Amino acid sequence: MQRFFKHVTIGIAVCFFTMYSVNGQLSFVRTDEGVELRDNGKKILFYQQQPKALGGKYTRAGYVHPLYGLDETVLTEAEPADHLYHSGIFWAWHQIIVNDKNIADGWICENISWTPEKMKVKKSGRKIAIHTEMLWRSPLNTATPEPIVRERTKIIVHRVAAPGYRIIDFDIFLLPLAGTVKLGGSDDHKGYGGFSLRLDLPDDLRFVSDGKPVEAKETAVEAAPWMDFRGSFGGQGSPASGVALFCKAESADAVMPWILRKKTSMQNAPYPGREPVALPAKGLRLEYRLVVHDNSLSDEAIRELYKAYIR
Repeated sequence: MQRFFKHVTIGIAVCFFTMYSVNGQLSFVRTDEGVELRDNGKKILFYQQQPKALGGKYTRAGYVHPLYGLDETVLTEAEPADHLYHSGIFWAWHQIIVNDKNIADGWICENISWTPEKMKVKKSGRKIAIHTEMLWRSPLNTATPEPIVRERTKIIVHRVAAPGYRIIDFDIFLLPLAGTVKLGGSDDHKGYGGFSLRLDLPDDLRFVSDGKPVEAKETAVEAAPWMDFRGSFGGQGSPASGVALFCKAESADAVMPWILRKKTSMQNAPYPGREPVALPAKGLRLEYRLVVHDNSLSDEAIRELYKAYIR
């Protein structure tokens, strides 16, 4: 199998916000919790910058929820009863190892916290981007949480270039701060961890990769480096729509593992899998693209969009 990765004002009861316009089309609304991106007034996504307790127990920061469809249908869910620590679009790892000691579990928010450092929203041509900086903290040799990773993430929304779809890029950079830092997925035969989508799953959810239907299994399945999730996200009887997830690969013919679920769980592009990998001293960059569409995109069109992405 080819490797696919290269390399505001706060009130107690009232939330105040400020709205900014970009090119009269793309705009953003800042709140005490994070920032919401809009296109012609329609909601695109909300980035949760500040730590938030999920289910009153698991505290996480730095994720996207809600993600909206082109018609503003909510595509993601957070704090689901079956996995309270799942939250929209998130990236997390079960194994966080510092200097050969397993110290934290980012997947279930155990022994780790996320401290927002910076956030700004920038416009560039036909794009608008959220630039964030976050410190991962965990107790090492003392009871006081210490910085172990500096995360710099860019979430870039492109203006709709053609009817029927919107492109959103995620560029995640992880820099180790506490000696040797390793990240790994679940320490079992599933190996899940990394970039994940907790979609609000429709009953008619289908998985398609490179024009072929894919069946979900308990363990990882192999497919092309992009997966399209299609179904009636607006509820039974609503028009079908979809979200395609692209992962950076050497070529469009690469093969990679996927963790897929039809009910009560997330969709995951696992990296690195069960065996932990060390973050390079100069940092690790992970790149993904979402294509949010109205189901009018053909499989061949999605393949061409993927080829353009890896170019």
